[in-house]
Amino acid sequence: MADDVNGLSDKALSIFAFAAYHRLVSGETVTSVIRRDGAGHEADPEGVKELEARGLVTAGETAIDLGEAAQGAVETMVTALRRAVGR
Repeated sequence: MADDVNGLSDKALSIFAFAAYHRLVSGETVTSVIRRDGAGHEADPEGVKELEARGLVTAGETAIDLGEAAQGAVETMVTALRRAVGR
């Protein structure tokens, strides 16, 4: 089902967590993250496939573009982190 974020695996969530990190650091909405950086860092391939299968992202060789539901999930994660520390 497209845009379904319920029950995502930890591998898929790790990609959202990476996007949430960039959201917190930049203060900007994150619409894409690096898939492969050429220095040995790479998003989990199974997580990428899962997110693609659900219609949440579009992945190229080096970048992962987040759809609207994925961007919303990242914002939800950021909000939850802030609440967890009383912000």
